[in-house]
Amino acid sequence: MVHYMKKRLLVSIPVLFIISFITFVLMNLSPMDPAKVVIQAQGVPVITEELIEQTREELGMNRPFLIQYADWLWSCLQLDFGTSFVTGKPVWSLLGPAFFNTLKLTLASSFTVILFSILLGVTCAIREGKAVDRSVRGISFFLTAMPSYLLASLMIWYFSVKLDLFPTNGIGSFESYFLPVTAITISYAGIYFRVVRSSMISNLQKDYVLYGRACGLKERQITIKILRNSLQVAISVFCMAIPIILGSTVVIENVFAWPGVGSLSVKSIVSRDFPIIQAYVLIVAAAFVIFNVLSDMLNALLNPRVRND
Repeated sequence: MVHYMKKRLLVSIPVLFIISFITFVLMNLSPMDPAKVVIQAQGVPVITEELIEQTREELGMNRPFLIQYADWLWSCLQLDFGTSFVTGKPVWSLLGPAFFNTLKLTLASSFTVILFSILLGVTCAIREGKAVDRSVRGISFFLTAMPSYLLASLMIWYFSVKLDLFPTNGIGSFESYFLPVTAITISYAGIYFRVVRSSMISNLQKDYVLYGRACGLKERQITIKILRNSLQVAISVFCMAIPIILGSTVVIENVFAWPGVGSLSVKSIVSRDFPIIQAYVLIVAAAFVIFNVLSDMLNALLNPRVRND
C-alpha cells in the first residue's frame, strides 16, 4: 500500500509542474502588455515607450523566460504569488481570504451534494422503474439542464424577494449559505445520484444479494451491504466533485455576491490583473490533481486489487 501511494505521489509531481508551466505560458501569451496594465492602474495620463520599458525592467520582465518561470514557481511554492498589478498588494493577501470563503462554500456544498446523491441514488435503485424512480430522474434532468445562473436567480426571487426568508448576498450569517449551497446541490446532486443508482442496480443483481435474502437477512442489512459495495465505484466521482465544485463556483459567487475566488477572478480578468489570474488557475488545477490522487488512494484502501495492478 505504501509503495502504491509513493508511486501515485511521484506521478502527480511532474503533472503539477506541467500545469504550472502552461499557466505561466498562457498568461505571457496575452496580447496586453503586463507593464502597460500596471501603468494604467497607476493612473498615468500619458504612457510612453520609455515608461513601459522602465516598468518591464522593474518587474523583471526583461529577463529570460525560463528564469522568470523558475523564480515565479519558487515563489508560488512559498505561497508568494507576486503583487497585484492593479492594487499593488500581495496576491495572497487578496486571494487568501477569498479562497477561504470559497472553500467554506465548497465544503458545505460538497457535503450536501454527496448526501443527497446517496439518498436519491439508493431510493431510486430500490424502487427501480416505479413512480418515485421516474419522478426523481425526470425532475433532476430538468433541474440539471437549467443554467445555474437562472436557477440561482429564481431562488433569489422566490425565497428572498417574495418570501423574504434568506439574504441575497454576502456571507454574514448561517442563512446566507442556504441559497448558494442549495443552488450548487441541485445542479450537481442530480448528476451524481445517477452514479450511485447505476452501481446499486448493478449490485442488486449479484449472487450475494440472493444468498443474503435466502439466509433470512433483513432488507436493511442487505441494502447497507449493497451501498458499501456501490460506493467503491462512486468514491472516485465524489472525490472529483470537490475540485469541480471549487472551480465552478464562479457563477454562483457572482450571482449571490459571495466574496470568494470566483468573484475575485472575474474582477481580475476584467482588469487584466495577471498575477491573481495565474494564482487562481494554478490553485484550481492543483486541487484537481490532489483530489485525483486522493481518490486513487481511497480506492486502493477499499479494493486491494487496485494497488496490486
